[in-house]
Amino acid sequence: MPGEVMEYLAVRPEGVYLDATAGLGGHTALIAERLTTGIVIANDRDAESLEKARQNTAGFAERIRFHHGPFSLLPQALREAGFGKVDGLLADLGVSRYQLTDPERGFSFLSDGPADMRMDRSAGTTAADLVNQLAEKALADLIFQLGEERRARKVARALVRARPIRSTRHLADVVGRAVPRTGRLHPATKTFMALRMAVNDEPAELDRLLAIGPELLARGGRMVVISFMSFDDRKVKERFRGLGREARATVLTKHPLQPSEEEVAQNPASRSAKLRALEWI
Repeated sequence: MPGEVMEYLAVRPEGVYLDATAGLGGHTALIAERLTTGIVIANDRDAESLEKARQNTAGFAERIRFHHGPFSLLPQALREAGFGKVDGLLADLGVSRYQLTDPERGFSFLSDGPADMRMDRSAGTTAADLVNQLAEKALADLIFQLGEERRARKVARALVRARPIRSTRHLADVVGRAVPRTGRLHPATKTFMALRMAVNDEPAELDRLLAIGPELLARGGRMVVISFMSFDDRKVKERFRGLGREARATVLTKHPLQPSEEEVAQNPASRSAKLRALEWI
């Protein structure tokens, strides 16, 4: 949603902006090309994606500062760049295409690879660790709560019986045999989503972003969040509305914006995106 993002960020040439989820640098470049004396801080917890973003935005290098870290370290990113507040903050909560298409990252069942799913591969628990070590009930609860998979008990039982789970293809095959396809989604979709969210502590990280992000805005600064799951969108909506009721911010989107039919046709992965924005008072 590049046009919508730029409209709601209202980028000023001399402003300071924070792309909290730089990914491969697409939104970062859109902001940077509108700057003259301004700066955009490109942050991501995935060091490999951030390096690709650096390469992809080389033409705007003098206007970009890069920072590697989760949402909880965004204040540090500002301090290191020499700023206290920003004029705009963007967070696109979707998984990047690079992460989904590189088999070694383990995010997708479309190709075989290690069941990793870590956005930061320098530390932390992998998806393989979870499916091979968690107790059956804990695994079922995780898949049900984060993936909203109503057949979570069957999935967990099958995974425990099939241990050790060796790869993404093995994981998907076990889930597919346990719970056959009932709609257009692959049977393992919700399980993969739940494991990814757990591995990367995504619910807690979003909570940190929503707590920290608005406080980083200068007066009149704007925060734009794109979410892809109803689970996340509800949190964004509630936080933004709460700030509006407290008269600390003006909610700019009464209802979430969604991609145009043209964008969905060109980029099917965007179909579930929802954009919300606020202006800090």
